Amino acid sequence: MKTAKQTFKHGIHPPENKEETNGLPIRQFSFAPLIILPLAQHIGAPSKLVIREGQEVVRGQILAESDGYLSVPLHAPVSGLVKKIAYVPTISGKMTTGIYLEPFPSSTQETLEGEAIDIDSASPEEILIGIQQAGIVGLGGAAFPTHAKLKIPDGKHCDTLIINGIECEPYLTTDHRVMLEQSDDIFLGIKYLMKATGAKRTIIGIEANKQDAADLLRERLPKNEAISVEVVPVKYPQGAEKMLITALLGKEVPSRGLPIDVNAVVVNVATTAEIGRLLPHGRGIQERVITITGPGVKKKGNYLIPIGTPLRYVLEQVGVDESVSEVYMGGPMMGVAVANLDISIVKGTSGIVVFNKEQIEQAPQVYPCIKCGACVDACPLSLNPSKLGILAKFESYEKMAEEYHLMDCFECGSCSYVCPSHIPLVQYFRLSKSIVRKRKVA
Repeated sequence: MKTAKQTFKHGIHPPENKEETNGLPIRQFSFAPLIILPLAQHIGAPSKLVIREGQEVVRGQILAESDGYLSVPLHAPVSGLVKKIAYVPTISGKMTTGIYLEPFPSSTQETLEGEAIDIDSASPEEILIGIQQAGIVGLGGAAFPTHAKLKIPDGKHCDTLIINGIECEPYLTTDHRVMLEQSDDIFLGIKYLMKATGAKRTIIGIEANKQDAADLLRERLPKNEAISVEVVPVKYPQGAEKMLITALLGKEVPSRGLPIDVNAVVVNVATTAEIGRLLPHGRGIQERVITITGPGVKKKGNYLIPIGTPLRYVLEQVGVDESVSEVYMGGPMMGVAVANLDISIVKGTSGIVVFNKEQIEQAPQVYPCIKCGACVDACPLSLNPSKLGILAKFESYEKMAEEYHLMDCFECGSCSYVCPSHIPLVQYFRLSKSIVRKRKVA
């Protein structure tokens, strides 16, 4: 099978660790006795409540509506009783307003049907509205409202729609299983996306370690449609939008630019499948596929889990070793180690990875930068992480942003991974970017 030779410069090759779950089919997860739903589940304004405490709700019902353009509604993942509306913990450590929903034990949990978006008669604007009303955000982890991403700015046009099936993050196999098991939804989702963006062609990008998914999708490609499947070499972080555009199109997105600047739009493959699954029924997103894996997990797998399921309940159901040391939401490269097991599964949760004490070393001693250049060789954007790290130490944030393109960094972690001095470069950059944003607002 032909594999595209072109890829992006630099990058790294961390151990993949996907073999324990990439062959396991998606299974439905049980309903927790209490669902906890934070209103802030996406980039942009949190959803705005439209229900009250003590109210009975039906699965699929809107609990909170979108609060502005860069916002999406929140739907009930179960039929049940709203026990209370109060602060809930989040992965960031902050408390935010949320809904405590108790499922009805005897309910069939059938999903409420809505107003279908007909692919043949709907206009591009109606499709975007339908995507927003479905509460769909980027399921690859970014959780950016999908309808806003698909809106083509004035003066721009989209030639190519790229469906991102790379999934380069170690351990995670969510997108892999979606491609194998939900191909009909993916192709219908592509039809919606092409009509919404005006794209003339679609490329489904897949890494070579998912050849079975590439073969299956190629076999099922709709006839007379400008859709192709391209297999690219395995390399991290090829799943990043800019890197994938370079690999597939040979184009470079300009500094601080967006894919539309090179006439492309990139959408995650699981997000595409949800569009194809939900819009024909006018439904909202209530659950998502999540990989649960890692050395500390007993029942590893890919599970369809209701949004709002508490992490503690998830770990109880799959079973974890007594020697658990760290739990990551997302993968080990770009995910976040959680400090509180009472947080919930949200729309952007793509995986849960559990490590034992044997796999997690004590924080290594940080040494001064030795100017070895390993981080420069690894950075997929050809930034200078060494120089940025030194400037961060001296709090030269404006210089980092203006002269060394700090804001282009998407925090993939490649520099930290290869640094022999164990300098936590990504943490430095994350903090620096936060300070730059706050100063800009001020």
